[in-house]
Amino acid sequence: MPTEIYLVKVGMTMTEGIVDEWYVADGDSVEQGEPVYRLETEKVNMDVEADVAGVVKHIAQVGETLAPGDVVGWIFAADETIPDVLPTPKPNPNIVALDGEGDQTSVTVAKVVSKGTSTDTRIKASPAARRLADELDVDLAQVQGTGPRGRITKDDVTAAAAKPAVVGGSEALDEIPLSGMRKVIADRMYQSLQTTAQLTIETEACMDDAIKLRTALLDEWESSGVRVTYTDLIVAACVNALRNHPTMNATLVDGAIRPNASVHMGIAVALDEGLIVPVLHEAEGKSLQERATEAASLAERARSNKLTLDDVNGGTFTVTSLGMYGVDTFTPILNAPQTGILGVGRIYDGVRWIEDRATRTQNLRLSLTWDHRVLDGVPAAEFLQDVKNHLESPYRLIL
Repeated sequence: MPTEIYLVKVGMTMTEGIVDEWYVADGDSVEQGEPVYRLETEKVNMDVEADVAGVVKHIAQVGETLAPGDVVGWIFAADETIPDVLPTPKPNPNIVALDGEGDQTSVTVAKVVSKGTSTDTRIKASPAARRLADELDVDLAQVQGTGPRGRITKDDVTAAAAKPAVVGGSEALDEIPLSGMRKVIADRMYQSLQTTAQLTIETEACMDDAIKLRTALLDEWESSGVRVTYTDLIVAACVNALRNHPTMNATLVDGAIRPNASVHMGIAVALDEGLIVPVLHEAEGKSLQERATEAASLAERARSNKLTLDDVNGGTFTVTSLGMYGVDTFTPILNAPQTGILGVGRIYDGVRWIEDRATRTQNLRLSLTWDHRVLDGVPAAEFLQDVKNHLESPYRLIL
């Protein structure tokens, strides 16, 4: 009997995944322990290897969205006759979640061999697309991929081979399919807006003393290689405020408000293919310098596609910034099931009146989106005011 290749489950909250790439072409052989396909999930991507040797037969297509436990293919033994009609796949209802170390029970026939996303620079194309490109003499480097994460499909090669040369004028821009990470983000953001009672309030913080503190810390920590950012200061202000306002650090799951004993701070990082939110776990037990060091490491791993499942799981509150793009204020969308998310704008010149005299200041606008089902406007405003007070008296951030 052939052995099923299942779509593995990564983490307890995973509800769907995508076969991002087949490493073994349909009908080719695989050895036990060799990567057989690449899994794309909501949070991380990873390679999955075969538990047995044999001939691989595909069921799932590249880019197809499936549920954990669905059969994506079969592995036939070398001496086994492969029927013209493959067996009807039966999803495994007992599929279990991979833990942070990639361990799982024997109900799956593939396991994680590497965490994070691949960083190789080769042209990404399906095996079928490569074979067809050879047959049609198509240069894959000149083909625009429409598959997940820009992967070149067989249809892309066919279209490229049939495309006439452009003589004068300009051609219409190609459509971009909503797939991969972009599709996941689209689905999650839409679901967040449809299933939560989101409201956003704003305030303005004077950053004069925070700027002085950061300048002093840059000098003091230069020898240790730690470069504190304004985001680090804002994260510190949020951590302190969340300890004072624990309901903002709760999650709403299955109709129940679940307080979290620790602050697991998500810090949004923009990538070319979308947004990802690495998490500073147990942030309340770390110093400003420790958090700054860890945040820089998480951001670097995010940009180099080396985040692990643990790095993106378990957030209880999120900070997201567009200030570096000159944005003053915006309305962030909740990272459900979290209760709150803080949007951070740019630091800009302002004026403050002190004893009838105008004084120039450096100001920052903060936008708090929260779930009105969990807490009302007054406690949300009190939390935001606490964040502001910490930034305007930043010595409290290093105590």
